[in-house]
Amino acid sequence: MQLYNTLSAEERAQLIDEAGKERLTLSFYAYAKIEDPKKFRDELFIAWNALDALGRIYVAHEGINAQMSVPADQFEAFRNTLEAYDFMKGIRLNIAVEQDNHSFLKLTIKVRHKIVADGLSDDTFDVTNKGIHLKAQEFNNLLEDPNTIVVDFRNHYESEVGHFEGAITPDVENFRESLPIINEQLQDFKEDKNLLMYCTGGIRCEKASAYFKHQGFKNVYQLEGGIIEYTRQIKEEGIKSKFIGKNFVFDHRLGERITDDIISQCHQCGKPCDNHTNCANDACHLLFIQCDECKAAMENCCSAECLETIHLPWEEQVKLRKGLQVGNKVFRKGKSDALKFKSSGDLPNKPLAKAETKSIRQKINIKKVLIGKAEHYYSKSKIAQFLIENKELSVGDKVLISGPTTGEQKLIITEIYVNGGPCETAKKGDQITFELPFRVRLSDKLYKITQAENDK
Repeated sequence: MQLYNTLSAEERAQLIDEAGKERLTLSFYAYAKIEDPKKFRDELFIAWNALDALGRIYVAHEGINAQMSVPADQFEAFRNTLEAYDFMKGIRLNIAVEQDNHSFLKLTIKVRHKIVADGLSDDTFDVTNKGIHLKAQEFNNLLEDPNTIVVDFRNHYESEVGHFEGAITPDVENFRESLPIINEQLQDFKEDKNLLMYCTGGIRCEKASAYFKHQGFKNVYQLEGGIIEYTRQIKEEGIKSKFIGKNFVFDHRLGERITDDIISQCHQCGKPCDNHTNCANDACHLLFIQCDECKAAMENCCSAECLETIHLPWEEQVKLRKGLQVGNKVFRKGKSDALKFKSSGDLPNKPLAKAETKSIRQKINIKKVLIGKAEHYYSKSKIAQFLIENKELSVGDKVLISGPTTGEQKLIITEIYVNGGPCETAKKGDQITFELPFRVRLSDKLYKITQAENDK
């Protein structure tokens, strides 16, 4: 029996589109003692693969941490697979604010030392002695208490686009960096202050609250279910949001809009913007914030150096990457010296602007069928090359081009060239080119729109 993916992301996307079924993006976690994580991992893969459940999941001796995409009509069956384990009976599933059928395209379950890299030695303190969990209204009430200190236990690139009013937002790149920094910063407030903490879905605060109670903090509270559950509650109960901006998420959407406030700026020109993207240079892939104007001018690149690189023949780009030590640069998210308006770590509590149009990463609600993939983009002539892998494409067809850095872009095909010559209809197996005002990447997919449901 195969306990790994056998389909590529493109093949999976095509199957999802052809099925035409709604999918739910969700997340959950549970701390529990798991004797054999490898056996547990294999059991989950068999059960979830049968349901066409996809996602990125980490399991360890201490529990499970999962972000997933599940067919809506299999939701109860999926829940039953969780209920089969005592420690996951009644587990809360955080349903995403914005849904996207392509949030995950593979089922990846990895065995790790820990489900969250916290850098802590758990045998030095009681990890079950956690802070008090607060629901949305309770959290808002405590926020207004002048005796409260609120801390964001996410990374700098997460809090930069959205955070709670008045929160301490550590300028860190990972969770384990934030714990000693906050502990040192708040040493004088252990006895008389309320320590209120939050994160995306709650998992980081589970460990952080126990850690800070062990450090001597008397009044420790955490947001139950994190920002995701908070958003659900304020919408259902009509509660005013104390969170401003976007909630960063770790799938290709890169963010869910909670309020229409834009509190960050384009890292290249300084214009109010909160759309994260990855540099188009595959040897860089830096995560940074880029507005539409800079995206067009810089062709989705973070620097002039990367812009020059993507214009080289593909073979030369591959040669340049061999042996190149880029790890630190890739993961210095939004901190490259090439970014003039990168975050200084001092984040505003007031919006710089309001979001007037739908985010480029918000799903366009249309019916579509996957017909091909991008192969090359000739930037000087602004010509895109695609391979037709399914059905046909004709002049006059409406298409959607989608990719992690491209977002979702719609257009009408006005001309097609097959093997260098004009053609009215391209068929399966044809290599086609046509003019395109924006750059595409090898990972981008070409869809033919069959019916627009909400074509705004």
